[in-house]
Amino acid sequence: MSIKAELEAEFGLPALHFQACADGVTTCWIIREDNAFVLRFLKTLGYVMLLDLSAIDERLRQHRPGQPAADFTVFYHLISFSRNEDVRIKVALSEDDLSLPSVVDVFPNANWYEREVYDMFGVNFSGHPHLSRILMPSTWEGHPLRKEHPARATEMEPYSLPDDILAREQEALKFEPEAWGMKRKTDTNDFMFLNLGPNHPSVHGVFRIALQLDGEKLVDCVPDIGYHHRGAEKMAERQSWHTFIPYTDRVDYLGGVMNNFPYVMAVEQLAGIEVPARAQMIRVMLAELYRIASHLVFYGTFAQDVGQLSPVFYMFIDREKVFDIISSITGGRMHSGWFRVGGVAQDLPQGWEIAIREFIQWLPSRLDHYQKMVMDNDIVKRRTVNIGDYSTEEAFAWGITGAGLRATGFKWDYRKERPYSGYEQFDFDVPVGSNGDAYDRAMVRIEEIRQSLRIVEQCVNNMPKGPYKAQHPLTTPPPKDRTLKDIETLIQHFVNVSWGPVIPHGEGYMAVEATKGINSYFLVSDNNTSSYRTRIRAPSFAHLQMIPLISNGLFVADLIAIIASIDFVMADVDR
Repeated sequence: MSIKAELEAEFGLPALHFQACADGVTTCWIIREDNAFVLRFLKTLGYVMLLDLSAIDERLRQHRPGQPAADFTVFYHLISFSRNEDVRIKVALSEDDLSLPSVVDVFPNANWYEREVYDMFGVNFSGHPHLSRILMPSTWEGHPLRKEHPARATEMEPYSLPDDILAREQEALKFEPEAWGMKRKTDTNDFMFLNLGPNHPSVHGVFRIALQLDGEKLVDCVPDIGYHHRGAEKMAERQSWHTFIPYTDRVDYLGGVMNNFPYVMAVEQLAGIEVPARAQMIRVMLAELYRIASHLVFYGTFAQDVGQLSPVFYMFIDREKVFDIISSITGGRMHSGWFRVGGVAQDLPQGWEIAIREFIQWLPSRLDHYQKMVMDNDIVKRRTVNIGDYSTEEAFAWGITGAGLRATGFKWDYRKERPYSGYEQFDFDVPVGSNGDAYDRAMVRIEEIRQSLRIVEQCVNNMPKGPYKAQHPLTTPPPKDRTLKDIETLIQHFVNVSWGPVIPHGEGYMAVEATKGINSYFLVSDNNTSSYRTRIRAPSFAHLQMIPLISNGLFVADLIAIIASIDFVMADVDR
């Protein structure tokens, strides 16, 4: 029985309204009062993970065929691994009554997502354990993803900091443990409180964790994020479909074109663009090269955080070799921004395969050496085995994807289960762990480097001929060799680059198995040259939320090893 039929049988048609979307995901509108009941029912049907939760400001949207009236929409994206399908639940809210029951008791990871919706849109979630801003400072005025909130600094008053505002900001910076949900031991005896970050080598960027300690033992720890928030989703509303591509590179800034991947596929889905086979395989090859580069950074810093200094220098040499290959193809290194709607920016240069063949022959012996140096080291094992472990069920509850999920023994990889861009053609294995601890999370990623080498080698051996970009009027920009042959294509080039293509109205969603987990883009087009709503589901956001669960009761040194094993980037968390 389809999920639509099961929902109808349980709740009845008057209570439900189904919407057709370009992505084919079953999308169901429900009334606010049924919210928790519907989500709990779906969980019993196997939709065990809340993959995403966000909102849309509908007030300026013109094309909403077949949708209930709404000033704001809150949507929940659930995934079922057993059924290998998704469902999207939507709730319509009016501007004068922006309130919903919290679903933290159904899906624990809804905690941060509900705080984000409260922060960005001003939606209240009754029953939430600690509803407060999460990305913006507590003193921020307004809700940035509402349509009336300015998108550019030039739309705001010139910056000033009078004494009264300075005093208010300084007061807001004071650390009050009770405000963070921490509890003191007694009136006469106290635990020690310690700030780890927000600028500390062990937290991998501007990430802060407030620690409550009894000696060196963690009684409680509260992650504090938002220091790297740059408004990527807001920026998408004022960029054309084409000019937003470079912004995606800066989300997981170690993932390169892996960030372009779900975005351009979501635009292609809305526009009905079919990507040529050669372009698809080029995308796969570049994405896997970036996966190798990202995992090498993880491997080196993981070893460094548990006390080994040498490996990071060796592995950054390997990463430079990957960047040499990438730059010879794309012209860029970390942020090549090379994917385009409809394909890639350019065809592969002559002799592109020579350096790649040399690299895939060279790296495996280096990995063998690192295995002996790092992962077989007794001290590394004592620091990471059975540290920060969690079960598959706990991973589902907290939205853990990618290597963090596979480390629990659950064999699920987006590239295998829902192949995109031709991944079904490739022969590769899905590495899994068994304990779900810091050691297994590292081992899974290390083996993924070897599997990526296999995929890249198959790309080199089987690269198809043909165009590197679709011959579609909405591709951005059209292939350059056509623009000098007829005036129509030259005009198309000018319009698409200057204003951007007009993408048909609708809603689309695409996800990829990124370096750190499932990375997805949910796009809303209002038949315009830019996105009406761009939702970026970043895997690192979900992963950091779980830190207290797997760290409390351990020691500070264990927390450092746990943080190292998660493999996150703060730009991926904060966006």
